[in-house]
Amino acid sequence: MKTEGIREFAVPRGTVWEVLNDPARMARTMPGVESFDVQDDRHWSARVKIPLGLGGLKMTINFDKTEERPPDFAKLEAKGTGVGALMQMTTQFQLEEAGQGTSMRWQADVRIAGPVGSMGQRVLQPIVNQQVQQVLAALEREVNDAAGGAAPAGAEQGIHPGSPEAYSADAEGPTHSTEDS
Repeated sequence: MKTEGIREFAVPRGTVWEVLNDPARMARTMPGVESFDVQDDRHWSARVKIPLGLGGLKMTINFDKTEERPPDFAKLEAKGTGVGALMQMTTQFQLEEAGQGTSMRWQADVRIAGPVGSMGQRVLQPIVNQQVQQVLAALEREVNDAAGGAAPAGAEQGIHPGSPEAYSADAEGPTHSTEDS
């Protein structure tokens, strides 16, 4: 599954670059992170619980920054393993100055194998899209925080990223809902 987009930030490119290249800050942008370990500035790992319908998939994901051209471009490879799934992801971003702010063009290619992967793109694409939107919203908060204009994070808003309430009520595809039908 491939996804891409452009995100605008009202802060200088250096601030966005700093956040995107700080593993601890990036861990805060990922929904469902249970633990996080930084080996060095190019290698880190996370244990996450990814919401899938009525349950969650626990995975250990290893991250490797494979390419970097400060302050414009970086590429990241991630490999995850969990019961019933193997995940491989390649993601990259390109930063450009846009007036007083920054424009980020990003791409991600996610591949999931195993029984979870056999659910197919039609089922998994809405879940991936929701995860991407959550990461981008959290990234915006981290960037604003780094620039000194802190916006409330999910926990401060009373929303835990691993809870069903963190997802859109009118999402496409199967999701878990706490509402009675």
